[in-house]
Amino acid sequence: MAEVALDGVTKRFGETVAVNGLALTIADGEFVVLLGPTGAGKTTTLRLVAGLEKPDEGRIRIGGADMTQETPANRDTAFVFQQYSLYPHYSVYDNMAFPLRSPRSRRSEGEIERKVSEVAALLRISNKLSNRATQLSGGEMQRVAIGRALVRSPNVFLMDEPLSSLDAKLRENLRVELKRIQVDLGATILYVTHDQIEALTMADRIGVLDRGRLVQIGTPRQVYEAPATTYVALRLGSPQMNLLPVGAPGTRRAPSGAATIGIRPEGIRIGEGALNAVVRNVEHLGAETIVVVEAEGHQLHAYAPQDRSLRPGEETPIHIVDDWAHWFDVEGRRIATPHPEVGHVT
Repeated sequence: MAEVALDGVTKRFGETVAVNGLALTIADGEFVVLLGPTGAGKTTTLRLVAGLEKPDEGRIRIGGADMTQETPANRDTAFVFQQYSLYPHYSVYDNMAFPLRSPRSRRSEGEIERKVSEVAALLRISNKLSNRATQLSGGEMQRVAIGRALVRSPNVFLMDEPLSSLDAKLRENLRVELKRIQVDLGATILYVTHDQIEALTMADRIGVLDRGRLVQIGTPRQVYEAPATTYVALRLGSPQMNLLPVGAPGTRRAPSGAATIGIRPEGIRIGEGALNAVVRNVEHLGAETIVVVEAEGHQLHAYAPQDRSLRPGEETPIHIVDDWAHWFDVEGRRIATPHPEVGHVT
């Protein structure tokens, strides 16, 4: 595996700036997730690293070598797409063996068989090797697609929302499997998604993109606990952070320059405090119950106490925990971040 570095990379499509001055380093063996909505520049970044697009500005290095102008074949990257892109008339074995049979690979059939068997065992699909791709479930097909990338042992794996077309249970299972495989292999992975759960559960570091710019990068805990902007704050956390204007009832005095206060749902205590609220909605999610309450014209998401049953229309006191407040200026930038180690890109 290898380190990947993007230095001031910009990519334009006509008047649209898809990637804007991106500076990012993925360490050897690191799992970095780029998070953002459609149009944030996630897939374009992957295509730039793979060599499928050429940057208008900046440099791209893989393993210390300048790859900015190199062809995709010379970069030794493996791309896993959202769609499985398997050969339907091939068996699972032949789909996985396909990249090893290219003229550039020069592997013997014995070597190919050993490598395919090894990766199939890692992915727990050894019993499917003789099946045609059309005989597989969605989760099995995605494992084969991932396996086809793994057999090559490339410099870096590039993954473009590979789990987004699967149902919730399969996504959960494959998240665990993919992270296990990455740790076992020490693989370098650049993974893009709009799914915050994937980002929080798999990433060593999360980079949040906004219209082609890297707004913040840090560990999942850093980005969640100290978001650099309101944009970042709303991208992580479900339910998302509550944003209130400075001076809203129940909030303390704001620091100089603050325009908005952010409170995570866990920072609102139901059933205690002096601020009166009305329950507007209740969502039972098994171990957790999420409630929407309204206080002084502001709606807030919070977690209900496990020992209390709430109903819409019911009145309840609430308390906003001052120590858990996040403050943002009029442009949505964080004020007085209590975690100086957070990676904040300006």
